[in-house]
Amino acid sequence: MWQALRNLGDLQLVEVSRLVQSFLQDRGPLQSINAAELLQHMEAGDVVILDVRPDLEYQSGHIPKARSIPIDELESRLGELSRRQEIIAYCRGPYCVFADEAVTLLQKQGYRARRLVEGLPDWKALDLPVESLMEKSE
Repeated sequence: MWQALRNLGDLQLVEVSRLVQSFLQDRGPLQSINAAELLQHMEAGDVVILDVRPDLEYQSGHIPKARSIPIDELESRLGELSRRQEIIAYCRGPYCVFADEAVTLLQKQGYRARRLVEGLPDWKALDLPVESLMEKSE
């Protein structure tokens, strides 16, 4: 439902477009990858998937094999990431800038990094696999 409302807002409200242009940085320099491409890389095992959302969000659901390093901890935890593999950062979706910030920081520090176009809600909506660390109540 959230995605349908978001899409309707994008199509119908000029104000949304202006806000996006005002508050989101120019994403042109940030290379991106879509879900289909990420799935191929996941199968090949040649990327590190980085979830930069807060830890509680990661625990409640994340892309399989994704590493959790919240955006506010990323700079101090760069040493935990390998420079040998490309890093794909993701967050909540197109209006979330955590992945943009992560890719910008990683690239400035010499890492190969791209952002996932889709956020976790979009990933779920595509019926792609999600892991959770939360206990399931019966």
